[in-house]
Amino acid sequence: MFWQKNKQFDTFCHTRTARIVTLLTGHRDTAKKMSGTEMRAAKIVQPGGVEVLQVLKVAKPQPEASDVLVRVRSSALNRADILQRRGKYPAPRGAHPDIPGMEFAGEVEACGSLVSLWKTGDRVMGLIGGGAHAEYLVAHERTLAEIPANLSWEEAAAIPEAFITAHDALWIQAGLRPNQRVLIHAVGSGVGLAAAQLAHAMNALSIGTSRTADKLARARKYGLNSGFEVSGNPTAEDGQRWAASGAFDVILDLVGGPYTNASLHALAPKGCIILIGTMGGTRGELDLGLMLGRRAHMVGTVLRSRPLEEKISVTLSFAREVLPLFARGILRPVIDSEFDLSDIRRAHDRMESNETFGKVILRVAKQ
Repeated sequence: MFWQKNKQFDTFCHTRTARIVTLLTGHRDTAKKMSGTEMRAAKIVQPGGVEVLQVLKVAKPQPEASDVLVRVRSSALNRADILQRRGKYPAPRGAHPDIPGMEFAGEVEACGSLVSLWKTGDRVMGLIGGGAHAEYLVAHERTLAEIPANLSWEEAAAIPEAFITAHDALWIQAGLRPNQRVLIHAVGSGVGLAAAQLAHAMNALSIGTSRTADKLARARKYGLNSGFEVSGNPTAEDGQRWAASGAFDVILDLVGGPYTNASLHALAPKGCIILIGTMGGTRGELDLGLMLGRRAHMVGTVLRSRPLEEKISVTLSFAREVLPLFARGILRPVIDSEFDLSDIRRAHDRMESNETFGKVILRVAKQ
């Protein structure tokens, strides 16, 4: 009788112990699953200065059928990120509203059920409407491009926004051809330096403007032929001075404001002005009579808010025409500085200093 009772007690203890172990193990498994659904991201908690940026734990995105989940290794800053932080440039529909970041380089973590172009571990880069300043993001498979083997994560992150924008503006929309003359405003910026290299690759003559002579001198290393230092708001007379040695077939205006009218005075007959940025102001006067007489073409362009199919188109053209030039060393990404994601505020300070030459890079994931 004692043995039977003792056996019953042992069975009871064994059962209770097994249940406790199962319960504890289940909690550990749940904790693992929970940690796998979170990621670090730079968030804009409210519009304002750099103090509104915080690196927080947020939900990890999940890919839809045609999407790829990318583990972000590096990203980069753009003026749009600064404006979004200030509350002046909201993310487009479908993009994360308070996680900035428009370009990235990383590796494929997972693929949706309909993805056929990529596999886990592939090195990819691309553009996105927002959310790249985070450890993970999802992107449509056709908006990604393969990273050339000779580029690091940081170098790859310095490419998408600058070179896709410049390639689309110069080679596609303006139709730049060999021996043409191109004027590039703010040539020391990421897009400006990309444009100088692409013009050089096309055997076109590139002239740049900058507020510092140092940036003009440094840009020569990337294919710029010569340049003009601009100390204040340019005028019609400045435009005429820029064109003293020959009017320009294409003008890439990254500044806007008074630069646009000055550019019109530097433009050749039937020339084209591509307006990309408005850091110099969103309003300005235009000499419409001169525009008519020159039969000028003026095009405004933006990538961030384009429909998906247009983004796919520019990415495919970029991958076909531009990426091979990186693999051959003809084109080079230009990096101004690098910061860890945890130093996102310092990265924004650097961007806003207006002293940058090339791209400000964010190292997101540990290498």
